[in-house]
Amino acid sequence: MGDAYKQAGVDIDAGERLVNAIKPLAKSTTRPGADAALGGFGGLFDLKAAGFADPILVSGADGVGTKLKIAFDLNRHDMIGIDLVAMCVNDVLAQGAEPLFFLDYFSTSKLSEKTATEVVGGIAEGCLQAGCALVGGETAEMPGMYGPGEYDLAGFCVGAVERNNMLPRPARPGDVMIGLASSGAHSNGYSLIRKVTADSGAGFNDPAPFDASITLGEALLAPTRIYVKSVLPVLTDSRVKAFAHITGGGLTDNVPRVLNKNLLPRFDDGALGLPPLFEWLRDAGNLSDDEMRRTFNCGIGGVLIAGSDAVDDVIAALKKHGEDARVIGDIVET
Repeated sequence: MGDAYKQAGVDIDAGERLVNAIKPLAKSTTRPGADAALGGFGGLFDLKAAGFADPILVSGADGVGTKLKIAFDLNRHDMIGIDLVAMCVNDVLAQGAEPLFFLDYFSTSKLSEKTATEVVGGIAEGCLQAGCALVGGETAEMPGMYGPGEYDLAGFCVGAVERNNMLPRPARPGDVMIGLASSGAHSNGYSLIRKVTADSGAGFNDPAPFDASITLGEALLAPTRIYVKSVLPVLTDSRVKAFAHITGGGLTDNVPRVLNKNLLPRFDDGALGLPPLFEWLRDAGNLSDDEMRRTFNCGIGGVLIAGSDAVDDVIAALKKHGEDARVIGDIVET
């Protein structure tokens, strides 16, 4: 039976070898509440051991999108897992939640133990950056579903927040937006990025048109920044009203998601600017400012909304944790 299944394209032994290879990676993410051991039918988490008294659970799921296509083209799989974690943990952070544990789904036509181990290594690194445990996941070998060397990823995160610390808190006119610099395009807009790149004639192995010290592929594969450890400490300040993760929909659509319907963000164009990568995308793709802000993070991966009296304290705390933070606008009535 085992040989027949292998002849059909599914290698059970390879799957078992992969599980054994990634067990140490999962174990490295152990944290209070989870020992991050793989092998059971379900992952366990002890909220009491994690120190929560009256928690609300917050969950999120996401993928990496067509950024995967660039990883395939360059045969670089060691960082894409960081993106997978980041897209989920930054989302639950927007509710004020601390990410607690993470699960992944990896599917491919033919399992490459090397590739899968590199991907899961990136996931483990992302979990370490976020302080959450990798407690389980699923690896699926599905012959004929993907092209040679291709795979798909999905991630699932559960976090918790004490009931009295949930976000968003009500904002009001005059509150200030604090932007957190992104590490690049993060994991959004890559279908357009790939089209702009193809139309421009640039290759992923060529020097980046905006930075000759790195290749274009390296710039585009820079992993999504994880804001958990720098942002969580400031969220307990009642003067901090909200955190918006700038993902699909860009700056234009994501900040309003954490505001009451009678409020709008007013961006300071001079404070926003555009990092070189985004200037190149705008110019090479002949994109309007509106298209840029609705598609990309434009250099701002997260936005905190705080009372004007808290701005200096919040920015100082963020910079202490290594963030490039600055005021990028304010909140106004519609």
